[in-house]
Amino acid sequence: MFSLLLLLSILLSNYNVYGKLINDFNQLEINSCDLFKGNWVYDDDYPLYNSSICPFIEKQFDCLKNGRVDKDYLKYRWQPKECNLPRFDATEFQKKLKGKQMMFVGDSISLNQWQSLTCMLHAADPQAKYISKRIGGTSIFTFPKYNTSYLMYRNAFLVDIKTENNGARVLELDSLSSAAQWKEMDVLIFDSWHWWLHTGRKQPWDFVQDVNSTYKDAPRLTLYEKALNTWAKRVDSEVDTTKTKIFFQGISPDHDNKFKQVSRCNATIEEYNRSS
Repeated sequence: MFSLLLLLSILLSNYNVYGKLINDFNQLEINSCDLFKGNWVYDDDYPLYNSSICPFIEKQFDCLKNGRVDKDYLKYRWQPKECNLPRFDATEFQKKLKGKQMMFVGDSISLNQWQSLTCMLHAADPQAKYISKRIGGTSIFTFPKYNTSYLMYRNAFLVDIKTENNGARVLELDSLSSAAQWKEMDVLIFDSWHWWLHTGRKQPWDFVQDVNSTYKDAPRLTLYEKALNTWAKRVDSEVDTTKTKIFFQGISPDHDNKFKQVSRCNATIEEYNRSS
């Protein structure tokens, strides 16, 4: 949630929602504000939406309905040491993005953030009509009142995986067929990483195609780099950056237990006042 709110704060600053509070990263650097140094602080106004009553959240993202009993962690927000992150104003956000389209492209992280954003917007104006539909691989969520659309295209690798007539699945490092959808977007938010690490039966391809070369596999960072190069070239050729804001989310850190330790999160009690 922090990464989503940070991203939206940066986006809103570009649309002048907060005036001169935060113009861009350059101003943050001038003010010597490191957004990533701070504390988790308790806030009675949080969370920004209740997952158990958000009518369209997918089951895997509804921790409360899935049986999680602790809720206090939802009351914490990130507070940088040397500046303030503006509180997310859903109504103002909708007004400033009137007539615009925002698309998330990536894996379950993008899906999670797309779901969180639409739930926050609905919670701020629960009587506003919304339209939810799916066209091919794209989920589209629209608020007619504001003429805003929020789209999600699930593609964990950004590049294409195609199935041959013989059933073989081919990861095509130089092909990105979904790029045509980007042209009409006003905001694009990409992510890709986790699925590149899957091996064995969880690996979603049988062969890799790299221009005119086809092979079984290669070091995953090599494949990842080649795919991102294809993605970057398509962004340059397909997207008008004077019209469209583009974000690429970095890799989320893994959280692993010690060997043979019980598989559970220790941070389920009030230990959040730690600095980071």
